[in-house]
Amino acid sequence: MKSIDFQNIVLSKYQNGDTPTKTFHDLNGGIGLRTIRRWCQMILQSGSITLSSPPGCSRLARTKGNIRKTIDRADADKNGDIKQKRKFPQKVTVWLGACSKGVTPLVILNEGIVNHAVYIEKVLPDALKYGNQVFGSDWVFQQDGAKSHSHHLTQQWCRDNFPSFIGKGRWLPNSPDLNHLDYSIWDELVNIINWNKVQSKKTLIQQIKSSF
Repeated sequence: MKSIDFQNIVLSKYQNGDTPTKTFHDLNGGIGLRTIRRWCQMILQSGSITLSSPPGCSRLARTKGNIRKTIDRADADKNGDIKQKRKFPQKVTVWLGACSKGVTPLVILNEGIVNHAVYIEKVLPDALKYGNQVFGSDWVFQQDGAKSHSHHLTQQWCRDNFPSFIGKGRWLPNSPDLNHLDYSIWDELVNIINWNKVQSKKTLIQQIKSSF
């Protein structure tokens, strides 16, 4: 199920009088209780679920009569303006693993594109160390379908080093049970970060770290 599917289910169950806790249990933990409560609050206030986006840099908003400077993205949306986005914003890549015991330590990669070589060198050893410390030799590692994950050298490294490994040919494409990051955790992170303090790549990294 995609995020929009979960939103529609939460909306329907809210309209039927279900509590956030009941909805959480009915969805078998597919999305977090905190997320469901936040969505229900949105429905109460506006009648729909509107996921927020982090505020960007100042941008131009073009209207029929004039061109004006827009500081706030929501202001441009409200007035039906055309927003000019920064084409190449600064980015960082964040890796996080989830398991029955919680989440792994963050791995923040300050480079540009994270290819299979960077992933093998800087991410997989941390995943292996965490798994062995928490579970000993009795655990299974699975990734998503990112190119650096599905590369044949990455797959070989995983087979050679992890106690057990689910190869790319056996991945389930859309499973909330095996994909907590996309269905819950990343959304929580975006809403915890204080975006007003994010002015550069350095402050973005600081906010990401302080959110865990």
